[in-house]
Amino acid sequence: MIKVSKDNNLITVKGHSGMAEYGKDIVCASVSSIIYTTINAIASIDSLAIEVTDDGKTMVIKLKKTDETLLKLITNMLEMLKAVAKDYPKNLSVKENA
Repeated sequence: MIKVSKDNNLITVKGHSGMAEYGKDIVCASVSSIIYTTINAIASIDSLAIEVTDDGKTMVIKLKKTDETLLKLITNMLEMLKAVAKDYPKNLSVKENA
């Protein structure tokens, strides 16, 4: 299961959906697409607004700024991930603490 959590200014993404083998997993592909599109959009607006680390098992997105545009993009990303999680609850979990 992919677990996405947002706690204050940190977003953590861990795991693999387990729906299908690597390269054929539509849940994993959807999550990756949503997250990387958001990261790229934010970076194109302000490259200093976020810091992203990814060791292959865990991705951490640190929000270094909280302007209106950044918050709208992050909110949109989380809502899109929740929509995928609604259809695939055994493969994706999205939690927001703050």
